[in-house]
Amino acid sequence: MFTRKQWTVHRPSALAARRAAFTLVELLVVIAIIGILIALLLPAVQAAREAARRATCSNNLKQLGLALHLHHDVHKTLPPGWLAYDPATGASYPAGVPGWAWGAKILPFIEQLNVEKNLINYSLNVTDPAHDAARKTILPVFRCPSDTGKPIFDFEESHGHHDGHHSGDDDVEFATANYVGVFGTIDIHYCGTLGVGQQCVANGSLFHNSQVRFADIVDGLSQTFVVGERNSDLGYATWIGLPGDDECSPALVLGSASYPPNSRADHAHNFSSHHPSGTQFLLGDGSVRLIAETIEQSVYHALCTRSNRDLVGNALP
Repeated sequence: MFTRKQWTVHRPSALAARRAAFTLVELLVVIAIIGILIALLLPAVQAAREAARRATCSNNLKQLGLALHLHHDVHKTLPPGWLAYDPATGASYPAGVPGWAWGAKILPFIEQLNVEKNLINYSLNVTDPAHDAARKTILPVFRCPSDTGKPIFDFEESHGHHDGHHSGDDDVEFATANYVGVFGTIDIHYCGTLGVGQQCVANGSLFHNSQVRFADIVDGLSQTFVVGERNSDLGYATWIGLPGDDECSPALVLGSASYPPNSRADHAHNFSSHHPSGTQFLLGDGSVRLIAETIEQSVYHALCTRSNRDLVGNALP
């Protein structure tokens, strides 16, 4: 038989019940601590994500470097910066046709032979309606994940900073790329001053109708840039090629080293990136380097030319 004492229920006092909950001050302190922790962790998370994006971007450039080497092994030269001839005479002409660029020529070496075989007819112009699908083919190996540009752009959008005339192909769309060949230290507009029968030769590794051999890069493959980054904010670029009859269209596939990378937001033909610490470049030996905008101009120009015999030695970052 149970006694009354055994049935007694002990209830917490009112004061104890009140202490079981958080006070408003304690809740605000907890929220403040959580906010501080988030503020401390968010930059670290963003930095980690950017480091991963930069690593992917560097790997893309290394894949392009391997493809360029394979192209050289097969064809004994690097691919042309872009191909352009006068349609009437067949003579070399920077503003001519068909406009195919170095990126299209290395498709078999980046495991994109199906794109070349099924979507491209090199005997037709890049802007031919038959190449609508090819021009809009997005290849991840040509995109830097740090770039925020649209995957497909209209040719007109690539001309945000130029005042020259436009061709009749302004409404042609292209797949965006973030890697352009190194034209050298000469302004790309120079090509627009040349006529039929002339080749737009530059001092970089890739230019109009170029056939540069590794032996021609006398400054050394390990001290010569071949490909560099360009973000879409500065100017859109593509991998496939360019329309003719426009002085700025070569900048769709090539870049000039008129100014250090990221140093001029109003120079659409330059090199640039969204990486916080610099712009990545592919060297002739297949390695990739990050170049800051504070690089000395003479060193930068030496790296962007193939045969000026201006070796940079230990000055290379």
